[in-house]
Amino acid sequence: MNSTTSTIYNILEWITKFAYVNLLWIIFTLAGGVIFGFYPATIAMFAMVRDWLRGKSDLPVLKTYWVYYKRDFLKSNLMGLFLNILFAFIIIDIYYIQVNMNAALTWTYIPLFAFMLFVALFLFYVFPSFVHYDLKIVPLLKNTLLIMIISPIHSFLMMICIVSVFFIMRAIPALFFIFGSVTYAFITTWLSLHAFDRIQDKKG
Repeated sequence: MNSTTSTIYNILEWITKFAYVNLLWIIFTLAGGVIFGFYPATIAMFAMVRDWLRGKSDLPVLKTYWVYYKRDFLKSNLMGLFLNILFAFIIIDIYYIQVNMNAALTWTYIPLFAFMLFVALFLFYVFPSFVHYDLKIVPLLKNTLLIMIISPIHSFLMMICIVSVFFIMRAIPALFFIFGSVTYAFITTWLSLHAFDRIQDKKG
């Protein structure tokens, strides 16, 4: 097999893996009734992506995904409870502002959008942190917050990459359904691991 054929084969193999894990994410989310399946399925997806980025690309996909899904089912849903509270707070605030639209409340958009940006940046790190660090929920959330605060460059790069991918998938919607979630996981995990390693080097 020459180098060109080998490269094409590797590209097709990774495309297949991405599509397969994205499909598993959908199936296992539905298997948990969405409400209880979303977070375990998402954590399993991020754990798979972390394995790939750490050089463990030959692991059996379905078997490994199922192991992560079962192992972190309860813990991921506990973390999800906290995240859902954040989302509910944002939704309630947006609804309140829209219902009570007047000039006196215009200023409230500024702290609300700042909070939404804060939550978005937090989400960039929380799933990679979950699969990288063996911590209980409260220490995990505190650790994630600290990493987010001290990693502005990585956060900026994540935003650039994710926005770029968003516009590409908006132009070709089929890509979103085939690769959307796992692409997000790959970008955030890849850059998060760089941030984690940098912090570890400083500690060392």
